[in-house]
Amino acid sequence: MADEPNMTARRSDRWFRDGGMRQFAHRQRAQQMGFDRSEFLGRPVVAILNTWSDLSPCHAHLRERAADVARGITRAGGFAVELPALSLGEVMVKPTTMLYRNMLAMEAEELLRSHPIDAAVLLGGCDKTVPGLLMGAISMGLPAIVVPAGPMLSGHWRGRTLGAGTHTRMYWDEKQAGNVGDDDWVELEGVMTRSPGTCQTMGTASTMTLLAEAMGFTLPGAASIPAMDSAHRRMAYRAGARAVALADGGIAPGAIATERAFGNAAHVLAAIGGSTNAAVHLAALAGRAGVDLPGDLIDAAARRTPLLANLFPAGTHLMADFFRAGGLPALMRRLDDRLDGDAPTVAGGTLADGYRDAECWDDDVIRPLSNPVSDAPPLAQLRGNLAPGGAIMKPTAATPALLEHSGPAIVFDGPADMRARIDDPDLDVTPDSVLVLRGGGPLGGPGMPEWGNLPIPRKLLKRGVRDMLRLSDARMSGTHGGTCVLHVVPESAAGGPLAALRDGDRVTLSLSARRLDVALSDAQIAERLEGHRPPAPPARGFARLYAAHVGQADTGCDFDFLLGAGAPEPAIF
Repeated sequence: MADEPNMTARRSDRWFRDGGMRQFAHRQRAQQMGFDRSEFLGRPVVAILNTWSDLSPCHAHLRERAADVARGITRAGGFAVELPALSLGEVMVKPTTMLYRNMLAMEAEELLRSHPIDAAVLLGGCDKTVPGLLMGAISMGLPAIVVPAGPMLSGHWRGRTLGAGTHTRMYWDEKQAGNVGDDDWVELEGVMTRSPGTCQTMGTASTMTLLAEAMGFTLPGAASIPAMDSAHRRMAYRAGARAVALADGGIAPGAIATERAFGNAAHVLAAIGGSTNAAVHLAALAGRAGVDLPGDLIDAAARRTPLLANLFPAGTHLMADFFRAGGLPALMRRLDDRLDGDAPTVAGGTLADGYRDAECWDDDVIRPLSNPVSDAPPLAQLRGNLAPGGAIMKPTAATPALLEHSGPAIVFDGPADMRARIDDPDLDVTPDSVLVLRGGGPLGGPGMPEWGNLPIPRKLLKRGVRDMLRLSDARMSGTHGGTCVLHVVPESAAGGPLAALRDGDRVTLSLSARRLDVALSDAQIAERLEGHRPPAPPARGFARLYAAHVGQADTGCDFDFLLGAGAPEPAIF
């Protein structure tokens, strides 16, 4: 072919190399878009999968970051192409972004498969985007690097530090109790979330970006950088340049997402006091990588590794403070004896290479092992006759007196029933009651919404009650606190024991025994479940596909037909 430069064999060559008619047409169409031949011939093609949208405030800056990534790709000799992907903006998307995480994972996989791509940069940060993008990349098998969206600016109000989500619930309770007025409430709207970026608390977004870094999918320190810090742009630029190196013989995601990477993630999850949602997403990532995780992986790590990151909702600081204190590299250095530092990363070296020389600049924000934030385990996995397949909770964000508790159940069948009765003055509820919401699992939601942080009844709020034992087969926002037991497996819609529960049944939580039980025999539970019927499947669309193929929380809520390592890519042409 005339004027063809020397080329290294790459996947994109199928589209652009040799003198065939198809390749001619591909080169022709690239030039139709204004690209010069010299821009793409002989260069690795790097896709920027961008989850930006006008309705995703966490990602409002990702158009600019995509341009920063593209600068890095071009400077390093690659050809940058931006591919828009499904944007899952938490809060705005209903009924829940979790319903669509698997859709994003499928889209990411197929975008990479169907285009002339040699490596990918994954732009995301809001809760479901990072696991969704990584699930797709792992299944596709192309080298990929994550650029985390970064946390938003810290919130402040009348001299108080505010964290998104965490203080929304706290001030709402105070409003319900009559302690916050309407004008105060409107004022709070404008000061709590002050810039693009993810929640600045240790919610699910920061949890998952930090775990992506702990597993080796980002540049060192990338997940801690605030979205509006100039260092964030420089990180994006460097990630683009690194992706070009990955395109030629770089490590594939499946070689990073190994058992030791998940072990590292579990210890980091404990040390940061991360979201309970991580349990679902780590299981899904392991399923895609073909890794069989121990059932007690998170609990075992949390028994050994205490909470060191003093961040809301379990602590008192925000992500900007964590960044200034040294970020995840500083924290991982303190966990060195618990981590497999030889695990590989997309940066080209080992995990330990990224934290070996890190310094901690604030021992209150990132505590030493000798002075943890709490003596309680950061996370705990429970079992019992109410949760034979398991459940999870965050003891560090709970009321200590409720961690060993027994009380009568008040059962709500879904959020509509809860809203109709929770504030009824005649509701037979006391501070010792156990509030139960069922119908919130992957089938019951559908999609396993964040309904698990049940509100405290208004009449108890007015008496000063701010926490109760709450139980659900749903999830809970990582920004929220409280004594909430979540992800009960099997869910009630699938015929789990939660479906047998009735008002007045005595429910017992024992953190020390890692148990969740109801005072019923197996025979009584089985008798009550006779005749149980699952909900009717959704009428159409993706929700119908979801209901037909989704797994339970303990296996990651992924689709049964997507589990296991990806199959070899067929020769398309």
